[in-house]
Amino acid sequence: MLAAVKAMREAGFVEGTDEFVKELLPDSRIRYTVTLGEEEEQNEEEEEDDEGDGDEEKIRLKPWLDPTALARALEDWDPREVAELEAANLVWTPRLVCKLLRAFRKAESAWEFFCWVAYQPGGFAHDRYTVARMIAILARAGHAELVDRLLSKVKSEQILLPFATLRLIVDFYGLSKKADAAIRIFQEADSICGPISKPNRLLLCSSLLRTLAKCKRGHDAMELLEEMMLQNVLPDIQTFSGLMQYFAGVGDLKSVHKLFGMVRQCGLEPDTYMYMVLIRAYCKQERAVLALRLFDEMRRSDLLPDGPTKALLVKSLWKEGKLREAASVEERCEDVETGLPRASPGHVWTVSATDFKRVFDIYSRCFEGGAG
Repeated sequence: MLAAVKAMREAGFVEGTDEFVKELLPDSRIRYTVTLGEEEEQNEEEEEDDEGDGDEEKIRLKPWLDPTALARALEDWDPREVAELEAANLVWTPRLVCKLLRAFRKAESAWEFFCWVAYQPGGFAHDRYTVARMIAILARAGHAELVDRLLSKVKSEQILLPFATLRLIVDFYGLSKKADAAIRIFQEADSICGPISKPNRLLLCSSLLRTLAKCKRGHDAMELLEEMMLQNVLPDIQTFSGLMQYFAGVGDLKSVHKLFGMVRQCGLEPDTYMYMVLIRAYCKQERAVLALRLFDEMRRSDLLPDGPTKALLVKSLWKEGKLREAASVEERCEDVETGLPRASPGHVWTVSATDFKRVFDIYSRCFEGGAG
């Protein structure tokens, strides 16, 4: 990569590579490194012998260290290993620090390194990217107090974090089951990353709804959803489907039905996946008659359920003695939905059939272009 940048600059493309070089090589002590074969290295050594000390600009560095291997060696943050690291006199840059932080398996070790590197000689200072990386790691591990400490520090220094980091914090608090901490982050969003646009506000709300559902805080999720709608921040179909699936899983059909009404209120048209979530929810609660009404509505919209959903509806109608209705479902639904999945398991909130189709179309065009 660095060799390619060097070649571009030598060809005269200096202005276009300045920012890229600053990101890769933000310290003046780091020079370009070029990986050469054994024969090329031998030739260069012979040239250097002939020319003497050579030009300072031709200084060569040893191969770049592997951040992952270094992080693995420091996993337990043993004092002897830390002493060896100090003796190495590495040039610390934000990019290298971020790579090491990402490579640590333990959040505690990452935190030790994060604090240690800030006091190393050479003038290294954490920036918004290293802080953002550390905060995401701590949030995933559930260290809400340390996250708050770092956020307080960046606020006092008037550093704004990327919006993507803010959303990651809220999402990770869902994994670590820190619902209250996620709500607090949501309420302080503007002071963390600056004014948030309406589309980003919607994304952040969806992340918080998902986190509240993971933390089994359904009541708080419904309150947040109502507040969003009052502020004209309307969720998309995927968000509604994710909430419906959560409430269906806990047997709260009242909330499922209420959410379906909200979908209509927002002017959205239920898609195939939402209908299937509803049908399965009613069938599992032995309310096959209500599931049948949704099936009828689905067919009027020219939508088809998938095979498992149709089979569950037929089985539920049979169990409730609705033999004629079960036969009618079979007759009216000889075909079932096939092709791309309607949602990815575990990613109901974030990946839809539309996303799958977009990726499918991109790759299809590539193959068609290659065949031509």
